[in-house]
Amino acid sequence: MSISITELEAIVRAAGAIALTHFNDLKNLAVNKKSPRDLVTDADVAVEAFLKATLTEKCPEYGFWGEESGQSANQFARWVVDPIDGTHSFSRGQYFWSISVALEINQEMIIGAVYAPALNDYYTAEKGKGAWKNGLPITVSSESNLADTMVATGFACLRSYLTDNNLERFGRIAQKTTGQRRFGSAAMDLCLVADGQVDAFWEQELNLYDVAAGALIAQEAGATVTDFQGNVGIYPKQILVTNGKIFDEILLLM
Repeated sequence: MSISITELEAIVRAAGAIALTHFNDLKNLAVNKKSPRDLVTDADVAVEAFLKATLTEKCPEYGFWGEESGQSANQFARWVVDPIDGTHSFSRGQYFWSISVALEINQEMIIGAVYAPALNDYYTAEKGKGAWKNGLPITVSSESNLADTMVATGFACLRSYLTDNNLERFGRIAQKTTGQRRFGSAAMDLCLVADGQVDAFWEQELNLYDVAAGALIAQEAGATVTDFQGNVGIYPKQILVTNGKIFDEILLLM
């Protein structure tokens, strides 16, 4: 591996500075629609262009898969990037959006970084070596009583007008838990589970670049990562991430 955690952090924080330049000047931000419910802004494009150019120069042996520019070069070993996860929140001046960067080699996540520039929170993990927030180790919560948990979800499925739209599932889980949150960035949701701020997160119809880095960070912090049937692994079309203690109970509600 030709890049260190420290080197990656410097690159991702530099990308965050580009995003903040746009975030602090929203009145001049160009916002377009990729689909009726999916936005893209100048900031998304600029951040991804910077990351693609910088990471490719630093690590020419790795390919790239970004939300805005698609796949290029070596896809066996590649960077998986969402330049701004939570574009809608970003475009409205809300703080819960993030930059997500993961290094995937042979379908295995090796390094993950999620940076929330507006909050100045930087999460990172390296496979087998743990997870950190702003340089300090993090771990999932110890809550074992589902009735006392705080959970988070999202509704990417609504953008696709799917019949299985998560609303019934949300209703079932909301009745069994104390707190429910919808932050608007799946990458951030995963990091909040890793940090013990949220006990579980689920969503469906995501893409790998939405969850690649955050899922590794959650796993390295002790989380279980499965699909809605309990199969272990990163399944962006159905992802359920828990602190492990409430996994069996919440799986029954999926």
